[in-house]
Amino acid sequence: MKLASTRLVAADIKKMVAFYELLTGFNAEWLAPVFAEIVTPGAALAIGSAETVALFREGSAEPCANRTAILEFMVQDVDAEFARLKDHVEVVHEPKDLPWGNRTVQFSDPEGTRVALYTPVTQAARRRFGGR
Repeated sequence: MKLASTRLVAADIKKMVAFYELLTGFNAEWLAPVFAEIVTPGAALAIGSAETVALFREGSAEPCANRTAILEFMVQDVDAEFARLKDHVEVVHEPKDLPWGNRTVQFSDPEGTRVALYTPVTQAARRRFGGR
């Protein structure tokens, strides 16, 4: 099994797509007016408007309601990404080192989902994440 994508349900799909295009540096492919995907080397990020929820089961997902998931992107240089993004997005915390060997920064997307960028900085973390 392979985790292929994560899907976010958005109240304002255009604003969400613009945020993730800025964050990732990849352009979205609009597959329908209510659905877009940003494909990165590791996986795809799918963004659907609130109208797409009814295609699965009415009320099964809700925009702006995430309080548990953090989307994480491994980057070459957390500090450089922070410098690039800090004036354009909501910063949750500035770059800092975590006990498991990653240097990380966290932002909030336009609808409240937390997004972390990290770089493995210890030898153990680089071994763990080097192949990803």
